[in-house]
This record gives sequence, C-alpha cells and structure tokens, in this order.
Amino acid sequence: MLIMGAPGAGKGTQATALAEAYSVPAISTGDIFRANIRNATELGVKVKAIIEAGEYVPDDVTEAIVADRLAEEDCASGFLLDGFPRTMHQVHFLDRHLSRQRRRLNAVVSLMVEPDVLVARLLDRAQKEGRTDDNEDTIRRRMEVYAGQTAPLLFHYERQGLLVEIEGTGTVEEVRQRMLEAVAARKA
Repeated sequence: MLIMGAPGAGKGTQATALAEAYSVPAISTGDIFRANIRNATELGVKVKAIIEAGEYVPDDVTEAIVADRLAEEDCASGFLLDGFPRTMHQVHFLDRHLSRQRRRLNAVVSLMVEPDVLVARLLDRAQKEGRTDDNEDTIRRRMEVYAGQTAPLLFHYERQGLLVEIEGTGTVEEVRQRMLEAVAARKA
C-alpha cells in the first residue's frame, strides 16, 4: 500500500495505524534519509549534500533505497510506503519493480485536507517546533508544488482502481476510522 497527502495532512500519524492494522512495516523514505544522514553513512553524506544544496534527492537514488528496503524480510507479506513515489518516474519504477517480483499494490490512500486547514496546521507546528522558515507564503508554495507534482500520480492510481481518498479533517481517531473502513472495503 501507499499513503499520500500534502504536508500537514497527517500521513505519518495515519501511516502508523494503517501499517499496524495490516501487520506490515510503514516505510518512510524521509525517515530512511534522515537515519542515513544522522549515522553519516555513505548514502547519508551524499543525500545531505544534495539537500543542503536545496535540491531534491534524484529519482535513481531514492528508487535504489526503496528497492533495497522492500527486499528486507519484514516486507515479504506487504508494506506501506510513505513519501514514495513522488514523481511519475518513481511510479513507473515501483510498478516495474513490483511486477518483476510478481507483486502489486492493493491500495493507494490519499488524505484529502483543505489547503487553509493545512496551512493552519503547519503554522501551528512551525510555531511549536520553532521553525522560523515556515511562514504562510512558503507553506502555501509547498502546497502548490505538492498539488502540481501529485495530481498525475493520483490520476495514475485512480485509473488503476487503487485510489482510496479519505477526508483528512477531524480528530486523529475520526480520520483513522474512516481510513481503516475505506481500505477494508477496498480490499474486500
């Protein structure tokens, strides 16, 4: 499965619940990058330099990391990817990778939240975490970039009959319940 949503939509929170419900690992590419940077691995040094230069980690690097992670034993019965794929190149890579392994996605969960709600959530988080670079203008720009980059991915998965859109506004428990019910209905 995949979980998608704009920054502030609650992906990380809901990914944990979804992964637990299906007894699969929740795999966050962002977490993998941060762990490698923190541990100063060869990959971490490379990724840190890319990020510090203000660039996105190239598709081939991200794809290799995901392929390696999906080959681990705990992914044998399934997985939940959070933060991947982000580009159509990555979508096609994942489709080919899973096809070669005679595996397929069962569902792509998309958390849908109104932009003004996301901005309010992110401004609150920025204030609590002391993120001075997260102001309303930069947050709204990130929302525009996310929407523009993600629309083709969502369309691709919708055409495949995999997309499960979830209203992401409400309490964590309300969103979780909607998500688990919708995914269960999709998988039935």
